[in-house]
Amino acid sequence: MLMGSCLCGAVRYQVAGEAKRFYHCHCSRCRKATGTGHASNLFLQPAALSWLLGQEHVRAFKVPQATRFTNQFCGLCGGRVPRQPQNTDTVVIPAGSLDNEAPIGPQARIYTGSRASWSCSGDELPIYEASPPP
Repeated sequence: MLMGSCLCGAVRYQVAGEAKRFYHCHCSRCRKATGTGHASNLFLQPAALSWLLGQEHVRAFKVPQATRFTNQFCGLCGGRVPRQPQNTDTVVIPAGSLDNEAPIGPQARIYTGSRASWSCSGDELPIYEASPPP
């Protein structure tokens, strides 16, 4: 059972299921939705999503021309929350919304053909546990 919440805590959820895939997606839609270089999404299947608190705050935006892309978020703080596409047994969890560690680690970077040149890519950048020195 995985638990998570939005940034402000108004939306809380739990997901029961089997972690199958964990990808860093560099597509332009994921970049726009997150405001970062990639989205980190955990896919559980079969899975079931339950809202524990704040389901009334959950909002979704589906890109009209997209077949599958939907951005689901808290209407109060904008924090991304999981989604369960209609008529599927798959739940897509924005990994950063988890309150605990993901059961599996990232497996691949996808849509790297759309990757922004400045986005992280597994290169030799320095690593800091907290903020870098001034």
